[in-house]
Amino acid sequence: MTTDGARSAQAYLYAYPLVSGVEQALRYATTGVGAVPAAPYNAFGHARRLAGPEDTFVSINNDTVYSMAQVDVGAGPVRLDVPDTAGRYYVLQLVDAWTDNFAYVGRRATGTAAGTYLLVDARWSGDVPDGATVIRFPTRVASIVGRWAVDGEDDLPAVHALQDATTLTPLGDRAATGIPAPEPTGDEALDFWERYRVWSQEFGPAERDRAVQESFAPWGLTGGTPVTRLDAATQQSLRVAYAAGAEALESALRTGSGPTADGWTLPLHVFDYNLDFFEVGTLDDAAWRLTDPTVRLVERAVAARAGLWGNHGYEAAYPIAWVDAAGDPLTGGHAYTLRLSPPPPVDAFWSLTMYAQPDFFLVANPIDRYSIGDRTPGLVVDDDGGVSITMSHERPAGDASNWLPVPPGPFRPILRLYMPRASALDGTYAIPAIERVPGD
Repeated sequence: MTTDGARSAQAYLYAYPLVSGVEQALRYATTGVGAVPAAPYNAFGHARRLAGPEDTFVSINNDTVYSMAQVDVGAGPVRLDVPDTAGRYYVLQLVDAWTDNFAYVGRRATGTAAGTYLLVDARWSGDVPDGATVIRFPTRVASIVGRWAVDGEDDLPAVHALQDATTLTPLGDRAATGIPAPEPTGDEALDFWERYRVWSQEFGPAERDRAVQESFAPWGLTGGTPVTRLDAATQQSLRVAYAAGAEALESALRTGSGPTADGWTLPLHVFDYNLDFFEVGTLDDAAWRLTDPTVRLVERAVAARAGLWGNHGYEAAYPIAWVDAAGDPLTGGHAYTLRLSPPPPVDAFWSLTMYAQPDFFLVANPIDRYSIGDRTPGLVVDDDGGVSITMSHERPAGDASNWLPVPPGPFRPILRLYMPRASALDGTYAIPAIERVPGD
């Protein structure tokens, strides 16, 4: 079997979000990730601290404490109960195996009063508990990505109590099946395609994507034969597809997703690839739908690579800076200033978080500060209400209240806007360029 580079790249870009997302879901269910301990299916694992460098997850945030769950509705409905948070910002984001955000529970979506939700398979029918809202799953297993706003160390006990009051209760009479885990072979490319083969059949795609998936049949990816038992020529074609696709994805990542202004990429719509599954809290609105089929699949892969399990822009926006005001790449070899005047317009809170390239992980630093924002203790506000942030590897001279440490090499900050206002989404609010400190 032979194929051209374009078809190879398309196959990889299509497969990558499923493989990447399910790998992380399996990781949370078996070993946990950083501060979030492993938890069995249909149970929460709660982080008890904010994320740090030991939490090796793509673009993880340092603003909220996470609560994670891998929910399997194949054995029957699962009841989700949430407490009254008394106005505190939180979000429980529901993400299917293909990384579609298909439901939200939380302050923006459902308010902060106590609530009950019935999580069910898409084809389920039965009795609904009084007062419960039904949420149908596009795939048998989906992830709940919970985030709780924390205002410093002293606020953690209150958040822990809310986490403990957030529960999942399986109502079926059978054990959860969970995620099948193909045995690794040591061949990175073939392992990727075997995971894709197994998981794409276990967790079927949206109907609109079935034709794309079936087009990979000549590579043995839609059948029951393990990739390791395919003929040598097909295996080699899969290795070529893996390499070509990985390069195409990195190229798309470097190009950026969304409009750019003053060195910032504004990926407001990178998570808008879900066109089919709109449960509670999602907006089935043309303004939040990526309808171009080619762009949609590329954006889905880019989102999984650079910000897996990120929210829709109407829940949280994630402007990303790659270069400074002069268009030069950001690096720890220089010092920079970002002056936000006025600060970003949000109904919850905002922050600037620092990541190293190319892994997009948080980076250890001498003051254990990984983000800075409107809730940072001791943040200095300018006379006009603006905020001036210093980004540098070395501690700045004088007052370091507004210092955000950066790694020694290339870095990429994300400006997070939780519950962004309309002016942050329609371009009315402009994020200033990051200025290199003169003479540095």
